[in-house]
Amino acid sequence: MADLAVENLALRFGGLTVLDGVSLSVEPGELYALIGPNGAGKTSVFNCISGLYRGEGRIRFRDRDLNGLAPHVIARLGISRTFQHGELFGGMSVLDNLLVGRHARMETRPWAEALFTRGVRRAEVEHREAAERVLDFVELQRYRHTPVSGLPFGIQKLVGFARALAMEPALLLLDEPSAGLSRDEREDLARFILRIKHELGLAMIWIEHDMQMVADLADRLHVLDYGRSLAVGVPETVLEDPKVIAAYLGAQHAR
Repeated sequence: MADLAVENLALRFGGLTVLDGVSLSVEPGELYALIGPNGAGKTSVFNCISGLYRGEGRIRFRDRDLNGLAPHVIARLGISRTFQHGELFGGMSVLDNLLVGRHARMETRPWAEALFTRGVRRAEVEHREAAERVLDFVELQRYRHTPVSGLPFGIQKLVGFARALAMEPALLLLDEPSAGLSRDEREDLARFILRIKHELGLAMIWIEHDMQMVADLADRLHVLDYGRSLAVGVPETVLEDPKVIAAYLGAQHAR
């Protein structure tokens, strides 16, 4: 049974059709890459899955229908995501940003938090320990108390990646996590993605423009072009598809 199933997803803003009948399914533990030229609709798919946009069609996560659910409800079901531009809290430390990412796991009541009861103290210790484990996982320990606004761009992107992981999701949506990273930072990111796949067994949908990374890491590719599905399959087949080559490079490059 697929972790996520999207059927005939459509999204329109007035007379503009952003997504047109997109269907996909992601298996447990699968690294599923969603690729396509700029403006193809990739982030819009993420926005529909995570509840930021309301599209037409059907979206199911395991045994739950996601249509019409609020973003915070979808997050509590176990779907976490990164954003292209980080969307971090610049004045807060790296550790505190990760603790924000744990909000969906926090179950203490406001009155208990105001009184700082024993249960609240115990929960805070548990959440901090979980955030520290993620910092260790992505090798950000030395930045734990550093305000995010003072960090280089590449480290900020990695903090956004770590914050999504801190939620302990069942499905991770990665929106161009390598954009703007140096070669060394991309290699580190690739290593972390593989560790998530093999050590944690998480299903991931990964929007990416680095075709070499995609070819090396992804289990399957799904290509979008102008909001429509162009090709789906294993990397070695999809990346040789003339339609895919034409979409990226122009028709004159397709064999």
